[in-house]
Amino acid sequence: MNPVDKALLDDYTDFLVVERRVSQATVDVYVSEITRYLAFLRAKQVAIEDAAVDTLVAFLVERSERDHVNQRTQGRNLSSLKSFFRYLNEAGIREDDPTQLIDAPKLPTVLPVSVSYDIVDSILASIDDSVGNPLGIRDKAMFELIYSCGLRISELCGLRLSDFRQEPRILRVVGKGNKERLVPIGEYAMKALGRYLDEARPVLRANRLQEQTLFLGRRGRPLTRALVWKRFKAYCETAGVEAKVHTLRHSFASHLLRGGADLRTVQELLGHSDIRTTQIYTHTETEDLLQAYRTFHPDGEPDMK
Repeated sequence: MNPVDKALLDDYTDFLVVERRVSQATVDVYVSEITRYLAFLRAKQVAIEDAAVDTLVAFLVERSERDHVNQRTQGRNLSSLKSFFRYLNEAGIREDDPTQLIDAPKLPTVLPVSVSYDIVDSILASIDDSVGNPLGIRDKAMFELIYSCGLRISELCGLRLSDFRQEPRILRVVGKGNKERLVPIGEYAMKALGRYLDEARPVLRANRLQEQTLFLGRRGRPLTRALVWKRFKAYCETAGVEAKVHTLRHSFASHLLRGGADLRTVQELLGHSDIRTTQIYTHTETEDLLQAYRTFHPDGEPDMK
């Protein structure tokens, strides 16, 4: 890579981490995309200061056609460019922002998939947390906690011992953009977490006495998201259920709303910065209402078979 481009990318990375405080996953995605963009400019012999809207469009079109990316990825690529041009503006490298002239692709609304209380119970019941099985005890605590607190996988993996407050049963969670929130822990999750801390974590920790990450693997190291996903998939197969780890978070939100929680409370518990993100869950509740109306109201029309 050209030394000038590398220095620019390093400075842009610092901008994302220090000033914008975005997650490491987002940093990786944005920097990777801007690396491609800078290589594209070099190939076209266009200076960063001179790249106009037609150059940006040409880059996005090439990315789309060459790599066959979908609309969601196209939108993410444009977001990377918008972020980069914000950096260029603040760094005084450019005064204009041609990305403002490019419309983001319209994405279909993807409704979150949640499952019933019984299905959540069946998944959790498939975990063997018997005495002498530290991995099962750990997994029971992990997935109970995800469902009880509405955690993302990355949030679970990032938990530290100091984030758990036994009294008054509160979990400190660091979410997207390093945004912190406090979430109460339910009774079942509290019991499972207590067992994990007493019986399983000391075994898994072994001689890594200084490790402060809450959930550990069999060698005493922090868990990866891929491993959490793999363990959950195995339990779903045992229970005969199709679900993803994130389904527990969606179910947490849907079950709260179904139980009468207000939207603002659910927004805070999920760590959403924009309530419009939380409002997506109300669509699933609306569908429940429509289904009940079609089934039980004299004027309702049953779904076509």
